[in-house]
Amino acid sequence: MAEDAEQSSSSLSTSEEFEIVGSSETALNKSEEKLNKKSSDEKNKTAEDVSTVASNTNIPVTTAGQKAPVKNIRSEKQLKGELVMDHPLALPIPTAPAQSNTTSGSQEQNDATKSPESNTTGGKIGVTPSMSSLEEISLSQSSSLQFAETDCSLFPHITYLGCAVINAPRSEIEIQRNMSILNQQASDQAIEITLSVPSHSEGSVILLDSDGSNEIASFLIHCILFCARGRPETPERECFAFACSHGETAETSIFHCHIFKCDSPETVVKLLQCFAAAFHRIPKFSQGRASSISSEKNIPVGYSVKNTQQVFVFETILDIKEEDLKGNFVSCPREKDFFKFRCNLEKMLTVTISQISNNKELKLLNCFGLLISPGRNLAHSEMQALEGVLTNMVLNGDKTVYHISANWNPADPVFEVLNTPTTRDNQVYLSVAVDLVFAGIDEPTRFVMETKAKIFNTNERFWYFSKKAYHDQFYLRLKELENDAGDRNTLYEVVSLENSARKKFPSALYGQGSDHSLASHDQDTESDNDEPLPSGTGEVSKECSSFELEGWAEVLQKWRLNLKQRPKQLAPLVRRGIPEALRGEVWQLLAGCIDDRQIVDTYKNLISKESSCGSVIQRDINRTFPAHDYFKTIGGIGQESLYKICKAYSVYDPEIGYCQGQSFLAAALLLHIPEEQAFSILVKIMFEYGLRNLFKNGFEELHLHLYQLEKLIEEQIPELQAHFTDLGIEMHMFASQWFLTLFTSKFPLIVVFYILDIFLLDGIDTLFQVALALLMLSRKDLLALDFEGILKYFRVTLPKKYRSENNARELLSAAINIKVKKLKKYAKDYSSLKEQRKFQEDPVSKLQKENSRFQLSNLRLEHENDDLANELINVKTQLGNELKSALEKVESYCKEMSTTKKSLTELEDEKKRLEIEVNQLKELCRRELQQAESEISRNNNIISEYKQICSQLNCRLEKEQKVFQDFVNSVKEEVDGCERCSQKLFSSNNAIIKTNSNLTNGSNVDVVDNDRQVRELELELAQTKLALVEAECKNQDLIHQLNNAVAEIQASKNTWLHKTWSSLKDVTKKEGSSAAETKDST
Repeated sequence: MAEDAEQSSSSLSTSEEFEIVGSSETALNKSEEKLNKKSSDEKNKTAEDVSTVASNTNIPVTTAGQKAPVKNIRSEKQLKGELVMDHPLALPIPTAPAQSNTTSGSQEQNDATKSPESNTTGGKIGVTPSMSSLEEISLSQSSSLQFAETDCSLFPHITYLGCAVINAPRSEIEIQRNMSILNQQASDQAIEITLSVPSHSEGSVILLDSDGSNEIASFLIHCILFCARGRPETPERECFAFACSHGETAETSIFHCHIFKCDSPETVVKLLQCFAAAFHRIPKFSQGRASSISSEKNIPVGYSVKNTQQVFVFETILDIKEEDLKGNFVSCPREKDFFKFRCNLEKMLTVTISQISNNKELKLLNCFGLLISPGRNLAHSEMQALEGVLTNMVLNGDKTVYHISANWNPADPVFEVLNTPTTRDNQVYLSVAVDLVFAGIDEPTRFVMETKAKIFNTNERFWYFSKKAYHDQFYLRLKELENDAGDRNTLYEVVSLENSARKKFPSALYGQGSDHSLASHDQDTESDNDEPLPSGTGEVSKECSSFELEGWAEVLQKWRLNLKQRPKQLAPLVRRGIPEALRGEVWQLLAGCIDDRQIVDTYKNLISKESSCGSVIQRDINRTFPAHDYFKTIGGIGQESLYKICKAYSVYDPEIGYCQGQSFLAAALLLHIPEEQAFSILVKIMFEYGLRNLFKNGFEELHLHLYQLEKLIEEQIPELQAHFTDLGIEMHMFASQWFLTLFTSKFPLIVVFYILDIFLLDGIDTLFQVALALLMLSRKDLLALDFEGILKYFRVTLPKKYRSENNARELLSAAINIKVKKLKKYAKDYSSLKEQRKFQEDPVSKLQKENSRFQLSNLRLEHENDDLANELINVKTQLGNELKSALEKVESYCKEMSTTKKSLTELEDEKKRLEIEVNQLKELCRRELQQAESEISRNNNIISEYKQICSQLNCRLEKEQKVFQDFVNSVKEEVDGCERCSQKLFSSNNAIIKTNSNLTNGSNVDVVDNDRQVRELELELAQTKLALVEAECKNQDLIHQLNNAVAEIQASKNTWLHKTWSSLKDVTKKEGSSAAETKDST
């Protein structure tokens, strides 16, 4: 068929507007698929596109935008078309039964005329799914087809003009344009065929050769999206065309427009009437409401397959509610394809299940599990079961609806991904499953619903106009078993289970599933920001146990004796990690460059030569290991050594020169050994370890390694590969940098050094092991992310997970246990695939793909150029504004500086004046203090003299009193014994008393004078003490005023000094007057 397509291609146009599609074509460039994505989405719309036939007569034609498989019968004849594969059947709107058609074209026309919708005179026929109307129709339970596959209408002498790839399959304008071009370019080599149009919607349009004996190709009616005829007033009035889809998924669908020419316009009208009748009529068999079926052979829903199989269709509705401020549960809004809910709020999951197919109702006995987990394509064991599952059954007419609900607390650590606010443009995947037990089925059945969610902060407010639940349909295909027990219950065996997205699930709940992820989510490594980890981050511990050092010492001693043979004990030691103190020497021994004087001399010669890559190298080293102190300083020792190594290698290996990424590897080596030895190891890695091959021939070997990695992921982590495929994640998006830089550009230093240890030991296979280990340990996180989230995860989150030594050792431990024995097989497969593609690829198709790729590259570069131009304009505008603002600030600063200088001069003058006044004030205070101190000293001397006089007088008085008392006592003793003397003494007592009184009066006068003088002295002493206290208080006040005056003088320039001076003078005068009064009183 491929050869036939190539032979017939010469009869068609090679214009750039068209692509000649042969049956050997299997895929198109992904860029072309993306260009057609818009049309593919348009194809999937339902109940929107109803086209009209000529003379304003509507023909409701029903089909599905999905695909169904058809058998491709190869022929010796040629055809410019592609058979449509894997298009599921969509049931059209049923009408009254139509009569069986014969193979005659006239009879077909008569049958078509019986239907009111078939009264056409030409025009276009639109294909419109109408799912809503299927809900209200009850169809027959009969399982027999009313039309045979051979019921068709044959149209001989039809000329096939060719096929064109179109973007809008329902655009009549685009179809008319293609029809006009191919009709004008038709030649004598156009293909004459016989066209067979079926009588019902389950048939196929078949292209036969001119004699009708061999089939060239066929197209299912359900895959034909649009029909149109040429306009009557144009040369294309005898032409007609139909558009169909080709592809396995909606994202990869390609739309072809097949164009034919009849012998007369009347034949075109008849042919379109047959198409209308075929679109409208359906065979009578039991069918359901579904838009597609799960059988791989297009068996209608609910219809018995091979007499023992049936397909049961279930509709599921998922609703997520979260708790509000009042304690009630409110449904979370859902926009496009994702839910919106807030973190840290209690939630409730509700799943509604109902059987919608019209076959026998399958009774649900029990629901023993409602599960949820972040991610998709998850194994059964990875789902997290919720507690307190409630099941309610509601009868809705003759159908039973089951409501299953359970509370969900997202604060559980296992749901951290679903409880962490997402960024603005990212969502996370989540899977909800229900485990069901149906009557007649021994094994439980799990329905899995996969959707997206966007998590917001707890205080986020939503508009609830967009509240809607998630709908999905599941197609459970069962095989009826023989019931040996003899009871009436039917027993079934699960054959397959699919959902409406054509995704297959394991038929048994516990029979399949992949292993757990090797590591759970590391909560301690989450970063607080979205900035990538700078290269060169991390500190490497230099601690090493004595036992480990003894083991290395023994190995190194043996190794130095024979450098060409590695010791047996070396591999286990290296895989445990080389001690930091020994890493430089061990790396040289592993690379085999100990005492390589030749390469050292070569290096000294190379650094003196010029390199054409100098500017590129200089630009790269400024962003190499910026987090490490050795390379942080611009123009420092580290950057200078790094520049020399990169420059020397670019001269040493002119074929490769310098490639971006080499600086990271050289920097990692420089951290352990001098630059000469680092250059030597770099050369060994590039040549003997084969790293330079990745940069040769347009990165051809890199593409090989990426293919091998993809196959390894497909073999060992199939669910992750399926997730990548669904999202369009390709290996080069994250693994190219890993391979080209040996993981040195993004990961922490501790991981970089461990990887280099094992790489120098085992070679290039280490890269595959580490890459697989990274993906395995992050599998669960990756399954929960969308396209942008995965790319951000590889760029930001993944390197930050391995900043700790424990995580790094866990990564390397997992890597060395991964087997990659099939690399050679995958390399052979890659070579065979390249040869096969090269052999089978059509030159025109190849040129068109290259042209498309170049156009996309050109478009991308133009966009980049526009972005850079806009950025440049914005930067210029911003810089201009900043410059204008800076000039204004400079002017204001100059004025302010001039004013400040003037104020400073004035303040300096004021300062000098105040300093003089302060000095004068200090001198005045000093004199006053000296005068007060001298006055106090004089007063103290007077007081001491007064005290001495008083003490002398007191002593004298005491002596006189004592003498007088002794005299009196002695006289009394002498006269007491003599009466006469006592009388005599008594009679003369008055005279004695008088005499004594006179004496006493004389002495009393002296005593009174002395007492008065003592009291005066004491009073003067008290007054002097009081004056002293007052002087001390005044002295303290003066000192305090002096300090305040100095402080105020320094703080301000007020003229308060004169007031202070006056007050001090007043105080001094008062003090002088009080001292004078004191003297006077004394």
